[in-house]
Amino acid sequence: MHRSSVLDAYVAGSGAEKGETDDVGAAAARPVAGATPPQCPSAAGNEGLEDAQADKDELWNASAGPTQVQSIPSHAPVEPAAEALPGPNRTGDPTPPPARRPRVLLAVTGSVAAIKTAQLATCLLAFAEVKVAVTRGARAFLEGLELPGSCLPLLDDEGEWRAWHGVGDPVLHIELRRWADVLIIAPLSANTLAKLAAGLCDNLVTCVARAWDFRKPVLLAPAMNTLMWDSPFTARHMHACAGLGMHSIGPIAKRLACGDDGTGAMAEPADIADRGRALLGA
Repeated sequence: MHRSSVLDAYVAGSGAEKGETDDVGAAAARPVAGATPPQCPSAAGNEGLEDAQADKDELWNASAGPTQVQSIPSHAPVEPAAEALPGPNRTGDPTPPPARRPRVLLAVTGSVAAIKTAQLATCLLAFAEVKVAVTRGARAFLEGLELPGSCLPLLDDEGEWRAWHGVGDPVLHIELRRWADVLIIAPLSANTLAKLAAGLCDNLVTCVARAWDFRKPVLLAPAMNTLMWDSPFTARHMHACAGLGMHSIGPIAKRLACGDDGTGAMAEPADIADRGRALLGA
């Protein structure tokens, strides 16, 4: 199967518009309805931004207060790997790659801070194309949110293998790794952080991370209860991720969803987007 069919098969399998079902399960990618996404404070000055050139990559045919930044050892941002470029712009071809917007894969995990996904996606869309991958735990916090249409459908575990039927067929977590210029995991739950540190890959998000080309940046935005953040386990896990060259922003101190006051809240969406933009040099 040609790689361009991956997302097409995923969308078709969701039956969101045609009322269809598939053999894997009904509506694996459930688009979040809504027409008016929230505004990003830092994106106001970017209204009217136009692409230098429309992206013609056939693979993805989708529709349309200060933050404390944790100092984490990291690698310098680099250009996307040659294999991530379409068609003739591969290694050995002197033709320069076509001008296009940066590509952000936003991975959302099971933290209450996932309710800020729409705002974060809007901030990122001010300078980049955005795809959103979610864990099963994140789904509960996304119901009813109004996400920008160009970020839909949400990509999840149930749809990962829908387009795969045999050796040689494309695999979603590999295609996402090739497509994206940066991986932003926000919010990053304590559970997913532990998985990243141990190299586990039991869902779409962690499979992307395990297959990631670390010449391209990864940005983590942790969000959890204060005692969970202060746990020596968390310090060990963050250190392991830093050793891989991952970047980190936050968490910040405020009143948490559980009612406690302390450090553990996800960094503000505008600040996460600004940090991601800086990593891309965009």
